[in-house]
Amino acid sequence: MTEYLTIDDGKIAYEVTGEGPLVVLVPGIGNSRDAYRFVTPRLVEAGYQVAVVDLRGCGESSAQWPSYTRTDIAGDLIALIHRLGGPAVLVGHSISGGAAIIAAAQAPDLVTGIIELAPFTRKQTFTLGDLRVSRYRKGMLRMLGTMLGSLTSWKSYLTLAYPGRKPADWTADLARTDAMLREPGRMKALQKMAQAAPTDAGAQLANVHCPALIVEGSLDPDWADPRAEGEAIVAAMPAGTARLTMIEGAGHYPHVQHPDEVVSLVIDFLQVSARA
Repeated sequence: MTEYLTIDDGKIAYEVTGEGPLVVLVPGIGNSRDAYRFVTPRLVEAGYQVAVVDLRGCGESSAQWPSYTRTDIAGDLIALIHRLGGPAVLVGHSISGGAAIIAAAQAPDLVTGIIELAPFTRKQTFTLGDLRVSRYRKGMLRMLGTMLGSLTSWKSYLTLAYPGRKPADWTADLARTDAMLREPGRMKALQKMAQAAPTDAGAQLANVHCPALIVEGSLDPDWADPRAEGEAIVAAMPAGTARLTMIEGAGHYPHVQHPDEVVSLVIDFLQVSARA
């Protein structure tokens, strides 16, 4: 059942199921909370209370907001965890990985751990040599089209971001995404989020002191070298805080392509964090 959290400029939609320690799942840009459709039931079955959130601008949340930065999203998440009683472990994908970093730095009493799936948390740079990597070159071009407001470019990017294995409901899910982004204001929100630089998250990496797990897909088109990006995030955080796990063959959506592996990683992280 959808519930709503009213923020000053709109409403954030979320859904809570299960009982136990609180885990908050946050999708990336252009996705609704359905992105965790293969993960949520398994975490509930494992004994967790799971809140799945629609980002501002996405899903059933209000479409139009003054801004869509990682800092904005972090504020939404802190308010939600506070409403739900907290504390929580935050699982954030892509832009929401950066938001999880900011939330953990700003509200350490509410965020006891973070898991970042293919996160954008640092200022992005590239070399001409990176453009020799075909998937990266193609991904960059399609994201540039998305930044200019092209829904066609976004759907083309999604096809690239799921290399090889696609979910059984791929066609239906792509249709749901298309329908959502045709609603008034939603494509503009996606465009603004794609344009938002992750420098605000990067500035907070050294201020995170809870356990963190960085998960990267080896074939993610958003980086020429996903492992190097993950290692750079770990290195920017306090020593011993974070660790990196690679999922071979995964693109930018490991939680959809490889849900069994992601669920296993999440549960292991939650159990170790609870013992700590």
